[in-house]
Amino acid sequence: MENLLETAAANQRRAREIIRTTGLEAIWRSVGAEPRLVGSLRTGLLMTHRDIDFHIYSAPLRTADSFAAMARLAEDRHIRRVEFANLLDAGDRCLEWHAQYVDDEGAAWQIDMIHMETGSPWDGYFEHVADRIAAVLTDETRLTILRLKYETPPAEKIPGIRYYEAVLRDGVRTREEFAAWLAAHPAEGIVTWMP
Repeated sequence: MENLLETAAANQRRAREIIRTTGLEAIWRSVGAEPRLVGSLRTGLLMTHRDIDFHIYSAPLRTADSFAAMARLAEDRHIRRVEFANLLDAGDRCLEWHAQYVDDEGAAWQIDMIHMETGSPWDGYFEHVADRIAAVLTDETRLTILRLKYETPPAEKIPGIRYYEAVLRDGVRTREEFAAWLAAHPAEGIVTWMP
């Protein structure tokens, strides 16, 4: 189990180094936006799925500013691919960016950036969710979540919130229980569970 904690800690350090060396936060601030960390890096539960998540807020939200920030980020030689979705007319009400960062050792990281208007219905919500998850973790639930993430095959894309809900709310402890829990609790769209 110490191995899991060491892996998680190493991933946390590497993810924060990527944020620092890319200048990601400063780039977004340069276009008047406020980047806020969310997801597994914020909760301390980053494991094998190398994913860095930010929600980014602007007032007003301008598509041109979003593209300007991403153009600067894409200048980093480690950024290999960028994907964009305009979801301003969807429930998300955001501009969604996904960037692939490949480090010098060949490890691929995904940087997800959700750009939305300050004061939107989601403003601060997922930051609060991550903080609540981090606050209720015990040593046992932290290890359980990290182990379940570690045991998940790389091809299975399971949002982190599903692990947290299963373990923290419903007491799931094994891979078999988690598979059964996922089958019994299908989720579509934005998952809004919070401990």
